[in-house]
Amino acid sequence: MKLLSTKATCNSHGQDSSYFLGWEEYEKNPYDEVHNPKGIIQMGLAENQLSFDLMESWLSKNPDASGFKRDGKSIFRELALFQDYHGIPSFKKALVDFMAEIRGNKVTFDPNHIVLTAGSTSANETLMFCLAEKGEAFLLPTPYYPGFDRDLKWRTGVEIVPIQCNSSNNFQITQQALQQAYQEAQNRNLKVKGVMVTNPSNPLGTTLSRSELNMLVDFIKDKKNMHLISDEIYSGTVFTSPNFLSVMEILKDRNYFKDSSNDADEVCDRVHVVYSLSKDLGLPGFRIGAIYSENTTVVSAATKMSSFGLISSQTQYLLSSMLSDKKFTKNYLVENSKRLKQRHKMLVSGLQKTGIKCLESNAGLYCWVDMRHLLNSNTFEAEMELWKKIVYEVGLNISPGSSCHCTEPGWFRVCFANMSEETLKLAMKRLKEFVVESTGNNNTRNTNTQSKRKSSSLTKWVFRLSSRDHRDRQEER
Repeated sequence: MKLLSTKATCNSHGQDSSYFLGWEEYEKNPYDEVHNPKGIIQMGLAENQLSFDLMESWLSKNPDASGFKRDGKSIFRELALFQDYHGIPSFKKALVDFMAEIRGNKVTFDPNHIVLTAGSTSANETLMFCLAEKGEAFLLPTPYYPGFDRDLKWRTGVEIVPIQCNSSNNFQITQQALQQAYQEAQNRNLKVKGVMVTNPSNPLGTTLSRSELNMLVDFIKDKKNMHLISDEIYSGTVFTSPNFLSVMEILKDRNYFKDSSNDADEVCDRVHVVYSLSKDLGLPGFRIGAIYSENTTVVSAATKMSSFGLISSQTQYLLSSMLSDKKFTKNYLVENSKRLKQRHKMLVSGLQKTGIKCLESNAGLYCWVDMRHLLNSNTFEAEMELWKKIVYEVGLNISPGSSCHCTEPGWFRVCFANMSEETLKLAMKRLKEFVVESTGNNNTRNTNTQSKRKSSSLTKWVFRLSSRDHRDRQEER
């Protein structure tokens, strides 16, 4: 008799991905300007730390919110007691209004159709439980966020079939790639329940075009009984044109909301939006996520499931006050966008001085960086070897494209909003020195004994990951 369940002992969580293993190496040797100046700089974490001062300023001017008071009187006892898992109405109203503001108020959201969850991780998994059975599939364009292998598949048993996008058209989704992914699922005897996209994209840092969004809506409309999930948690991080275009605006433009054309209700019921305050406000620790759907059955089921991952009443009260302050939210969105644009420019410029280019992007907390010219060969094994050198010898944790299921070796996601300007400058200095030495010595480097010893500890899982990635790509074909 087994002591533990299959789920507890299985290896399908995805924790052995190089995306997470890089974090582990950083945590063993984190950079600190004073205490560990030669440590690893964390550039694999998409956090927004650029505008904390704006929120701290608001908190200092609004002590009742953080002190759990209303009109100067304590409401601690009220917030300490159990709250209905439907959420505090004032917070739901403030959240949907904030979502509309990010979208230029071109669309509105009904607070009765939003489900609160403990972060977008919970929101995405909850939607999988609502929309698909174990063994059924969702199509996802590559490259995609490595955590989706955990969030969408681990507990639900839902499969992911990649929509293979490539650099020839800047990784845009094409009709051919979409149809090929659908056919691949058919060949594997998988029932496709829908398509999921991140908009703006993680890891590309680009927004989906109107033509791409219309193509996706047409796809689920024509296939019938298929859903479209748009993960829009980076919607407030757009810092330059083109502006963010939500799938909700597409539905509105096509008159696909309720009480319109004959098939509008049916299509509208199959489009769902995921949102979070983790990226736009930089509050991942607050665990604020949400599902928005016009499908009342999905809202009802997801609300019941949300009882397993509620947002604290204290958090809801605090943020309902903050988001209801329209002067603050307007200023925050404008200023945060300016800061992201400036920091993005700083990273791109630093990489260019090193001879490294990026995919042109307009959103997000990262860049999709092209290091193909630094590979010893056009293979994922060479990508992993380069990544290993960058982690241990350069002291930068970045995310290799293979962890994002990119089909082309040599692309990396590099984050820029989770550190100070001084730390980013140091990261660029380290990288430039590495590139100069590597290319100047025919890609060979003289490393000290300590660096070699550290590097060897990665070797076993570099080869394991490379073998697994090769196997996965063979299966995807």
